[in-house]
Amino acid sequence: MTQGMRLRLPALAATALAAALTLTACAGSSTPAAVPTSAASHAALSGELTVFAAASLSKAFDTISADFEAANPGVHVNPITYDGSSTLATQITAGAAVDVFASADQKNMDKVTQAGLAGDAPVFTTNVLQIAVAPGNPRKIKDLASLADPALKVVLCAPAVPCGSAAKTLLDADGVTLTPASEEQNVTAVLAKVKAGEADAGLVYTTDVTAAGSAVTGVRIANADKAVNKYPITVLKASKNSAAAAAFQAFVLSKAGQKVLTDLGFGSE
Repeated sequence: MTQGMRLRLPALAATALAAALTLTACAGSSTPAAVPTSAASHAALSGELTVFAAASLSKAFDTISADFEAANPGVHVNPITYDGSSTLATQITAGAAVDVFASADQKNMDKVTQAGLAGDAPVFTTNVLQIAVAPGNPRKIKDLASLADPALKVVLCAPAVPCGSAAKTLLDADGVTLTPASEEQNVTAVLAKVKAGEADAGLVYTTDVTAAGSAVTGVRIANADKAVNKYPITVLKASKNSAAAAAFQAFVLSKAGQKVLTDLGFGSE
């Protein structure tokens, strides 16, 4: 072996060793990059999810559930049950199989949590009332006092329903006494009567007026902030899919969920 060959061999060995180390490092770093944390967490969530939510959340939660499913393709959110929070709370305490409950007030959420059926129930949004009237406000309703006119058909939510409780608070604060044409079990029914011309006015949430578009006109209530509805959300302890339920709750509280709510006129806590 010549002296030149002996000099080249160590150099070649060093080059080969460096290449081997480089390949090993690349192989070690490729696995985490190929399986992002988000993909792994999405893969871990699967199955069905049953959600009960206040009627005023229907448009927001339909969007949120679709976005949640898109982010978690292994999970299917069943058609959400929307109704008055008092009705939903009664069904849950009676044994309805539910994973997530979103109420339009704390009082009805307390019925569920104090029965030991759910854990933490953080508030995720707020809402206030408006007077919904026919397009263009033909009866020239200006404020809550206007509703005391006996010639008007005014529809309210039942007192046990969050929108009914808030309405009573505002009417009492303004010293307004009226006899409603009907008391409905959820805010959607109140809005439907105004839209159908079966009522001259109804007390609904600001978000309901916004969602109705040109079908109604909204009359702002000067002291609406005296009855702010706070919306809590909880995971039921008997949930058969607690991991997905907790993820849904977190999604509602996330920036993505909050944007859906604020875009529809809900307030932030």
